Amino acid sequence: MQGLQQFLAFAQTARRGSFAAAARDLGGSPSTLAKSVARLETTLGVKLFHRTTRQVSLTADGERLFHRCERVLAEFEDLQADASGIRAAPSGTLRLDLPVYYGRRFVLPLLAKLQRAHPALVFEVRFQDGFADLVKDGVDLAVRAGELRDSSLVARRIDSQGLVLVASPAYLRAHGTPARLEDLGGHQAVVFRMPTSGRNRPWQLRQGRRIVELHPPHSAQISDTEALGAAALLGLGLCQLPDYIVQDELARGKLLEVLPGHRPPPMPLSAVVPSGRLMPPRVRVLLDALETLRDRPR
Repeated sequence: MQGLQQFLAFAQTARRGSFAAAARDLGGSPSTLAKSVARLETTLGVKLFHRTTRQVSLTADGERLFHRCERVLAEFEDLQADASGIRAAPSGTLRLDLPVYYGRRFVLPLLAKLQRAHPALVFEVRFQDGFADLVKDGVDLAVRAGELRDSSLVARRIDSQGLVLVASPAYLRAHGTPARLEDLGGHQAVVFRMPTSGRNRPWQLRQGRRIVELHPPHSAQISDTEALGAAALLGLGLCQLPDYIVQDELARGKLLEVLPGHRPPPMPLSAVVPSGRLMPPRVRVLLDALETLRDRPR
């Protein structure tokens, strides 16, 4: 078991990027954890981490070992669950990464319901509109929009998200309502700055059978989706937003949809988990709960 503890110390340090954070997770001291990893390095004859005073990062040998450790430790966790008979009663900590608005409005109520049904569950939730590195950040599950390009993740579709181009009635009275895609060039645009890349998210619009991406000159650049809706309400310009953010304002006439015939098809919303590992009961029960979002009112 001593050997297993060394691998556990190594894996948690790799996930968290520091001995201090890993020690808090495992209930030990940073120095004890560091010594355990150092003994593992000596036993294996390889250097697993590049160390600085504030953080650690995996070497090439450490990366290879970490991916193998993830699989082995997940299988060990599943074996423990089977042996102790707790598979039907999910427990432990679920680390989640959720889009700010969607997570707060739709996922958080599900977490509250799950916690009442399974009191042994503990949630650590990060709300952000960027993309987390699930393995490096020790995230069990994230919700992401669009087609996934990362082959190291396993995805399950839970919902869909339409994109709507909107503006306030006051803005359209002052600047006119675009009738064609070509008219957009003469308008002010409020664009979303993606937190992960720092780039502006292009507008996606249907043109015939094609989906085109436009990069309009912007009068405002905002990195929070809910604030985009507020900017549109204030008349700062045209803005493309997920439909669930502006559906109430559209129903009340506080925002108007622009070029509705060019609205792109809905994009998938997926729950993603790291691949190459068995799925603990706590993740499975959350995935089942998230799939109920397909039936939410539109």
